Amino acid sequence: MMTLDQMKDQDLGEKGTKNRDKYEFDLKMEVLGEMIKSVRKERKLTQEQLGELIGVQKSQISKLESSANNVTIETILKVFNALKANVKFSVQMDKGEFNLA
Repeated sequence: MMTLDQMKDQDLGEKGTKNRDKYEFDLKMEVLGEMIKSVRKERKLTQEQLGELIGVQKSQISKLESSANNVTIETILKVFNALKANVKFSVQMDKGEFNLA
């Protein structure tokens, strides 16, 4: 029996390799998009309404909710601000962790 990490190591490469890092990044961006969609729906906003609040087209909100890969941090912050959601960032470095709240 293999753990999930062992399967990822085998299929994608170990942590720190290009393929594994890309997979982990893409997965995080997908989760971020799902979070935005969930909060938007909780606030009873359409994609068009959210787009109007931050000055973008509905199609950009749709793309963002599908995957936040090609979006700037500024846009993400605008979205969460429009949704009245608190955002906390955590940056992990080799010798510790740095948090922005």
